[in-house]
Amino acid sequence: MALLDWRSPEHFDHSGDQPCVICTKPTPLRSDRGKPVHKVCAEDWTDRHRTPEDGQ
Repeated sequence: MALLDWRSPEHFDHSGDQPCVICTKPTPLRSDRGKPVHKVCAEDWTDRHRTPEDGQ
């Protein structure tokens, strides 16, 4: 399973929760691109969309 490093403060939005783009439950977390998403949802999505060319 992919483990994302979200220790950076940019991954937490202090302005409030928004619906996760994957599961639609509220989250204060944001992806590298600023999309609201739970870390576990992003890790699961990454695993499901990984290709053999990714080297994993």
